[in-house]
Amino acid sequence: MDDRQGGGNSGLFRALKNIAVTLLASGKTRLELLGNEIEAGKLRAIRLLLLAQGMAFCFAFCMLLAVAWMTVLFWDSRVIVLGASTGFFLVLGVVFFALFKQSTRQPEHVFAVSIAELKEDLRQLKEAVGHESPAD
Repeated sequence: MDDRQGGGNSGLFRALKNIAVTLLASGKTRLELLGNEIEAGKLRAIRLLLLAQGMAFCFAFCMLLAVAWMTVLFWDSRVIVLGASTGFFLVLGVVFFALFKQSTRQPEHVFAVSIAELKEDLRQLKEAVGHESPAD
């Protein structure tokens, strides 16, 4: 009879050990996925920043040359050309500032893939245990 109890405990400990190993492996996979998402997001952000800086420089230089060309072309009305250009770029700058401010307020779903995977893991775990899955 003692052998059966010992064997039962051994089986229980083995099952617990298997569950622990499975949970650790699942956690490791999720952390690796999270690391990949962080790396991909960082590389995308750096690329976008560099492209935006190059684009801004080229457009700014182009606009400067366009205003200089318009000033030379309409030399008799140079004060009007320079004033109108200044006003136009001021309004355009305010519009871009407003769009930038609006963009910073919108929440971004960071780590959406990792969160979805963890929700699926939780759903499967609850299903395996026999709990009813709550409505999300």
